[in-house]
Amino acid sequence: MAATIQVRGLRKQFGQTVAVDDLSFTVHPGQVTGFVGPNGAGKSTTMRMLLGLDAPDAGSALIGGRPYASLRRPLTEVGALLDAAAVHPSRRGRDHLLWLAHTHGLPGRRVEQVLEQVGLATAARRRAGTYSLGMRQRLGIAAALLGDPPVLLLDEPVNGLDPEGIRWIRGFLRALAREGRAVLVSSHLMSELQDSADHLVVIGRGRLIADTPVAELLAAASGDRVALRTSARTDAMSLLAREGGTVAANGRDSMTVTGLPADRITALLGAAGVPFSEVGSDRVTLEEAYMELTRDAAEFRAAEGSRAAEGFPADTARDGQELTS
Repeated sequence: MAATIQVRGLRKQFGQTVAVDDLSFTVHPGQVTGFVGPNGAGKSTTMRMLLGLDAPDAGSALIGGRPYASLRRPLTEVGALLDAAAVHPSRRGRDHLLWLAHTHGLPGRRVEQVLEQVGLATAARRRAGTYSLGMRQRLGIAAALLGDPPVLLLDEPVNGLDPEGIRWIRGFLRALAREGRAVLVSSHLMSELQDSADHLVVIGRGRLIADTPVAELLAAASGDRVALRTSARTDAMSLLAREGGTVAANGRDSMTVTGLPADRITALLGAAGVPFSEVGSDRVTLEEAYMELTRDAAEFRAAEGSRAAEGFPADTARDGQELTS
């Protein structure tokens, strides 16, 4: 079953806008790869070139070593979900899948199998126009699975799903990867990728920013961050800042410290008689790591409100404030 997604030196320009610029990465079998970037980063254009919907100006986008256009039975090579609304509203869910199966000579029993897999068996005879967004997403995933392909490309698969559906697809994606498939998932929900992705490809303004295992990215982004809990927050913040630490309050009695190791922090607080109840490593979330990576790559960014507008005095320690020496 093993097959890979290979992007090499990919470039695409629309008028004066370079959507994808010398982009290269590989999606390997047996893992879920998150494909992320700010709006306008080039994710959708890249996926469209992988599926032969847009032609690259340079470079290649290959499925199992071949361009999509050369695949004789594409549903059995790659399954894709780009637009959950791409189904005729008057067509019943089951009939939509039967039509797709017929184009590839797939048996009707395969339709029943994928409907069961995605939880739509009881709604299969309803017209797609009556489906909720989450149900249309499930129908799109069923279509992607129809040919039992070794490669899957899914664009925002959790969009419209309720909490149960999100939990389901999180486990479902990992199960598909465990079967040896190469799974590429484009998403804006970092919290979902943190729980489901093994690898992350980050792009911005059409160029590669990071191509890394999620675990390594989180470890590197966390660095020497230390989480501290104390009932004397102001005293602790002032002391640690004087000693060269960068301190950010994130709760009434909690803060994050960088620039000082945990044992040095405990020694300083103990010598000064500042009480504390917890000191330990502080791991960043995938969203925090992603925001730091893409800080300069976002094309559209809202202006942050000033501190005065937020109603905080400039000299008051509060959640999110940092103190440095």
